[in-house]
Amino acid sequence: MVGNSLASPLLNLTPSDTVTVALASAALSTSISSCPISKATSLAWPPSLSANKWVVRATAVTVDLTEEEKKTWERCRDALSAFNFGNEDEDKILAKAFGQIHSPYWGEERKKEVPTYEALNDTLDYLRSLSLADDDLCKLLKKFPEVLGCKLEDEVKNNVKVLEKDWGIKGKSLRNLLLRNPKVLGYNIDCKGDCKAQCTRCWVRF
Repeated sequence: MVGNSLASPLLNLTPSDTVTVALASAALSTSISSCPISKATSLAWPPSLSANKWVVRATAVTVDLTEEEKKTWERCRDALSAFNFGNEDEDKILAKAFGQIHSPYWGEERKKEVPTYEALNDTLDYLRSLSLADDDLCKLLKKFPEVLGCKLEDEVKNNVKVLEKDWGIKGKSLRNLLLRNPKVLGYNIDCKGDCKAQCTRCWVRF
């Protein structure tokens, strides 16, 4: 049950996954702790507020979005619905993939972005084309959520070509490799032993 201090028009809630949602503006900061909400949570600002930010808080996740960005973020969460993640996990996956929270994989290079639904679906569709079922993708995304933020053409597709051309890895062998070491999809440097301090994205780890 939502705390008595919050007026009911702010949220339409139904029991599901647990996240913490905070509505923030220059004049008001109201939070709801551990509120069970559904994937279709709707947020509405009362007429008295002139807020332009929407903040999602889950465990170790804070995403600060404009009203327009919020709509895009929710669509991207819908794109992940096939994998039966909870709201909290969907936010973590997107936040790690697009620099909204720190990920050691990116180091300091990743700027904060709000993904587009179309780009996210393009990446997911391509991964499915590699004989990865949705159950496989669920495991892959849990292990390497950052793949959604990698460049599809220059990194993901190019690395699949490298694996096939240089290593003869394709088909079932490729599927097994990606489930074991999905980070190979994001490699974009080969230091050849002369370390460039980008080890998480270097082919020398392969």
